[in-house]
Amino acid sequence: MTDTDLNVRFVSVLTKNTYALVLAGGRGSRLKNLTDWRAKPAVPFGGKFRIVDFPMSNCVNSGIRRIGVATQYKSHSLIRHIQRGWSFLDGRFQEFVDILPASQRTAEENWYLGTADAVYQNLDILRSYEPDYILILAGDHIYKMDYGKVLAYHVARNADMTVACLEVPREEATAFGVMGVNDEWRVTEFVEKPANPPSIPGRPDMALASMGIYVFNAPFLYEQLVRDAITPNSSHDFGKDLIPHLVPRYRVFAQRFDDSCVGQRDKTAYWRDVGTVDAYWESNLDLTRVTPDLNMYDKEWPIWTHQEQLPPAKFVFDDEGRRGGAVDSVVSGGCLISGTTVKRSLLFSNVRVHSYGTIEDSVILPEVVVNRNVKLRRTVVDKSCVLPEGLTAGFNPEEDRRRFYVSDRGITLITPEMLGQEILR
Repeated sequence: MTDTDLNVRFVSVLTKNTYALVLAGGRGSRLKNLTDWRAKPAVPFGGKFRIVDFPMSNCVNSGIRRIGVATQYKSHSLIRHIQRGWSFLDGRFQEFVDILPASQRTAEENWYLGTADAVYQNLDILRSYEPDYILILAGDHIYKMDYGKVLAYHVARNADMTVACLEVPREEATAFGVMGVNDEWRVTEFVEKPANPPSIPGRPDMALASMGIYVFNAPFLYEQLVRDAITPNSSHDFGKDLIPHLVPRYRVFAQRFDDSCVGQRDKTAYWRDVGTVDAYWESNLDLTRVTPDLNMYDKEWPIWTHQEQLPPAKFVFDDEGRRGGAVDSVVSGGCLISGTTVKRSLLFSNVRVHSYGTIEDSVILPEVVVNRNVKLRRTVVDKSCVLPEGLTAGFNPEEDRRRFYVSDRGITLITPEMLGQEILR
């Protein structure tokens, strides 16, 4: 694929006649205490964004302006963020974001039982918009994708369903839903977390992993969801139930993420599941590199979010031992760095850092106060923490475990509750 091909945009009648449903109801329990009070898609990422902003920005940038967000677990902060940050879509032009909380809309009066059931319970809403295509998206991954290219691929193959896929080494594919395909990239088998993943034709060391991104012809999806809803013993999940049923019976195709990824050119297509504290810390700190793999400064494919009106970041004091500055770091609006040097770290909005401390290799979420003589290394500090004077974290894992959560890779997570602080969420 040439650079010219990479810059082609597929905003067309296909995208305008598509309804995107973002499945954003999951807790993300592997993020530990970061999701005690918020769903995983609402977790802050990248200095000023939330995780859910990435799939939703892909929708808007692709020309898909009819979006539903299905919520369930502790959804208040997620709903508030969408209301404040995504109200720019104009209903006069049939642009909107529907918030679809689990509301027991079916006769069984259940909460969302699985990914397929979350869509099934909103069938009446989907049908009312009369879309030609339904795009199903996971709300908890970091990537930039032109969904128009996926739709164009789907239509060109005369597919009933298309699954967007990552090419991953076979030894890593055991953690995914994996597809076997023929030479035409038609899916011939689908297995969840297989011990022996099927390989890509001609590439025995690689496998195709599902990204949780699906395109359906709308009437076909409705039919299959109704069938699944009345199927005994179904868990009503796309990966476990729907896709294995469809593969041997209908036209299901796989589409390579490399063919729809935005802005990578000569780099490996960027996709991250920031589902663990280690992965979350690493992905955020990746953004502090000189040339990060994820380009946050791309004007042609911006990430949209709620924009607070904040003053610029400010750095004060230049005395020996009391120097306010930042090196190889990302510092967001509203931050005040007073007499402490920040190295290789990412600070979200409205962080206050007082003097005589050090912050290295750390991710500091919004509204945090770092008092004097605090020393942090390899930490994640949750929103609204007030770090007491003299606190040290990230240097002694055994000591940290007595107060905080320490990950397998030695990343220390600090939350207000761990500090004995009560805050209004």
